[in-house]
Amino acid sequence: QVQLVESGGGLVQAGGSLRLSCVASGSIFSIDELAWHRQAPGKQREVVARALGGENVRYADSVKGRFTISRDIAKNTVYLQMNSLKPEDTAVYYCCAILGTDSTRRRYQYWGQGTQVTVSS
Repeated sequence: QVQLVESGGGLVQAGGSLRLSCVASGSIFSIDELAWHRQAPGKQREVVARALGGENVRYADSVKGRFTISRDIAKNTVYLQMNSLKPEDTAVYYCCAILGTDSTRRRYQYWGQGTQVTVSS
């Protein structure tokens, strides 16, 4: 099995910074994508940032220029550096991985348990 464990959430004032981490462990053969999603109360889950391999990263328009996603391939870890945080960034942040567990082409999607980020005004 595969586990994703997030850390780094918390309470911060508007304009502050937080860094989220997510470590993937278990029966991992290869990772195609690591991403961060978030879900605010009463809203649908949305993608925040995606690391697709190499320098191929994508961001939601709402976080461009403020958030940076990065991967440590050797550690199966993805980070989300969040700067200039706004109250509207308040949400539960989830790590998501699309990966293979063996040499076949089958791919599976896994989610972490989520970490709360609260930005006060």
